[in-house]
Amino acid sequence: MQKPPGQDLAILLSDVGRLLRTRADQLARTRGMTRAQWVILSRLERQPGMTQAEMAALCEVEPITVARLVDRLEARNLLERRSDPRDRRVRRLYLRPAADPVLAELKEHGATILDLLTEGLNAARVSQLVETLLQIKSNLGGKTVEPDRPAAAAE
Repeated sequence: MQKPPGQDLAILLSDVGRLLRTRADQLARTRGMTRAQWVILSRLERQPGMTQAEMAALCEVEPITVARLVDRLEARNLLERRSDPRDRRVRRLYLRPAADPVLAELKEHGATILDLLTEGLNAARVSQLVETLLQIKSNLGGKTVEPDRPAAAAE
């Protein structure tokens, strides 16, 4: 019996995400970095002055994980922590000039990955895929998932 289209959609989306992260990890290693470090640099480029706690929430990791990643990036002179003028307990993150060539390379790698992702797809299919994924993201965003039936009791 043939499965209905989309039955394995969640698995497929998960597989694609995993493969995408794996490829990004490989590219980051060529620069002696990790994908997580690249994510921090990219987010700071778009939103300078974030706190480590804000960064942790965006990256969906624990604050201590971000602190360690920031320590390594700071040691490489790619970013710096600055005191918040309104709250001396808060440290804000800012890129240093040495991050510019790393970010430029990151953008090149992003373009390479995008080319790989869309290889064999025409512009109309890519556009349709983006619209579909945005709809899926909207469907999932902010909604609580209710179980169909009660979970089996632990034995």
